[in-house]
Amino acid sequence: MLDVLLRYNFRVYPTAGQQSDLARAFGCARVVFNDGLRLREQARDAGEKYVTDAELSKRLIAEAKTTPEREWLSEVSAVVLQQALADLNTGYRNFFASISGKRKGSKVAPPRYRSRKDNRQAIRFTRNSRFKVLNNGRLRLPKIGDLPVRWTRRLPSDPSSVAIIKDAAGRYFASFVVQTSVHEAFPPVGSEVGIDLGLTHFAVMSDGTKIAAPKFLRRAARKLKRLQKAVSRKQLGSANRTKAVVKVARAHARVADTRRDWQHKLSTRIIRDNQAVYVEDLCVVGLARTRLAKSVHDAGWATFIAMVAYKAARYGRSFAKVGRFFPSTRMCSDCGRINERMALNVRAWDCLCGAAHDRDVNAAINVLAAGQAESRNDRGAHVRPAFVPAVRREAVTHPDAARSTRSVEGISVLHGGEDVKSGSWPPGAPTSTWPSRR
Repeated sequence: MLDVLLRYNFRVYPTAGQQSDLARAFGCARVVFNDGLRLREQARDAGEKYVTDAELSKRLIAEAKTTPEREWLSEVSAVVLQQALADLNTGYRNFFASISGKRKGSKVAPPRYRSRKDNRQAIRFTRNSRFKVLNNGRLRLPKIGDLPVRWTRRLPSDPSSVAIIKDAAGRYFASFVVQTSVHEAFPPVGSEVGIDLGLTHFAVMSDGTKIAAPKFLRRAARKLKRLQKAVSRKQLGSANRTKAVVKVARAHARVADTRRDWQHKLSTRIIRDNQAVYVEDLCVVGLARTRLAKSVHDAGWATFIAMVAYKAARYGRSFAKVGRFFPSTRMCSDCGRINERMALNVRAWDCLCGAAHDRDVNAAINVLAAGQAESRNDRGAHVRPAFVPAVRREAVTHPDAARSTRSVEGISVLHGGEDVKSGSWPPGAPTSTWPSRR
């Protein structure tokens, strides 16, 4: 049995007094985070040593509470403040690992200051804070109280941490992290499938099944346009403008929730019906810079692939990605001939071998064949790929501060970043890479 970390999200409904206490906790965590970032930047500008994690905790929490300027930090749980510094440390570790080459992928920016005007606020409680799920279903948090929770499923084990999140639409969520064993494997089946993702059809399977693109954002465009016009007519800084902005955020949240629910159902069905799933590794970031950017974002390919990946790991299925430069569209699935590049309006084509192909179905068949070839070793046995973490952002980590832990609403698999020793500026962090904060 392999142990994995899963995340469960539930809606919570704090009272007016509890909302005030949560706002105070959000603010205190933000202040401690910004104080830590400012202290390290000042140390760097002065040519001093890297301020260690323990020194930050001592100066910005323990000693700061005894000063008149920061005595109000005692009004919230100390664990919330400690976790704010933990997020700052994670951001620095990821930044140093990125510029030194230890962290692969796109470059990670250094941590930046948090703003009280951010639409999304969050804090995190660990076991040290002694949070508790009561028998009556409420969540007890230190110095906040008992929060009513809308439970939609049972937790498989005791949570190791919980994050309280307030989104742009004013909704509150409790995000639990639990550790459990992979024991929910689906019964084995004999079918394998390759998937070609697109815009006209969201997904085309190698067996010929085509799933139409729902286009949730396009369908809500008229309502969003009307709400955005209402915002533009309101006076800047007025209460009515704030209310109009919340209405826009709620409309976008409805679109995102609908898309996420649809993708969860589709990904679960695909994993349940197939023993192995292969998809093409799309460069979504590059496609989002083209004239098709709005449609690419509306499709949500990256989130869907992440769902398929972690569900395959959880339910005992195989999952693999085919290289993005693999010519799945131009290759004939019958003879293997690779043709010249084809325009997007060419939806069907004939090969010189006499085979007639549907563009998307042919690509899905080629993805399946390539995935099967890559997943077999020289003895012909299947090699299950390692666990792939679902793309879900850690609850209180800014995307530019720490990209090591991400998340999707619902359940996801978490992973951590690499460590950097404290006490000195890492050798992989040259001065030229630091942006000016003055």
